[in-house]
Amino acid sequence: MTTTMTPEDLTSPGEAAGPRVATAAAAVGGLAFGVLTNLAQGWLPGAWNQLANSGAVWSTVAFAAGALLAHRGTLSRAVACGLGAEAGLVVGYYAYAELGRDGMGSLFFPLVWLGMACIAGPLFGVAGHWWRSDRDARRRIVGLAAFGGLFGSEALMAAWDLHHAPQAWTCFAAFTLVPLLMARANRERVHSLALALPCALLAYTAIDLPLQLIHS
Repeated sequence: MTTTMTPEDLTSPGEAAGPRVATAAAAVGGLAFGVLTNLAQGWLPGAWNQLANSGAVWSTVAFAAGALLAHRGTLSRAVACGLGAEAGLVVGYYAYAELGRDGMGSLFFPLVWLGMACIAGPLFGVAGHWWRSDRDARRRIVGLAAFGGLFGSEALMAAWDLHHAPQAWTCFAAFTLVPLLMARANRERVHSLALALPCALLAYTAIDLPLQLIHS
């Protein structure tokens, strides 16, 4: 009698634990970053404290998790790492607000941000994975454009809605520098920067405007 070995049977315990370890590390990193962003709101002066609580800065942790922790794994690992990082960030931020400050208040906004994390985390985990690992230049361009576009949307909000010129220029600089510094070749820099503009407009329309209505 012969026994057929499946791919799962050939996987060593260390290899099987790899995705779980990466996801756990992403969640712990997100948790720490969430506490840090809460603290930064108290450290940064005036309107600058808005940047610590911005969607672009928060999504950086998911992008980094996809790039650093999932770059040798599958796309599903990038999704899991991005989700773990972003959900951990929300938990860390509001846990510190509850335990280290005056309390987080109503559960409404933590749940709103947790719902956003379930969308943004996987998306930007994949974006980071594409940028770091993918051999297809088109995917690298899309990953960078999506990431840079977040800072473009923050620049639009700071300029048009909040009238915070220094913060708007800072976010615009990040919007420009992400494709220019992180792309691998001049062609990718040009295409990433060009695609980042519609990504910024989409993020502003689909995310920033609805959130402003919720906060108003």
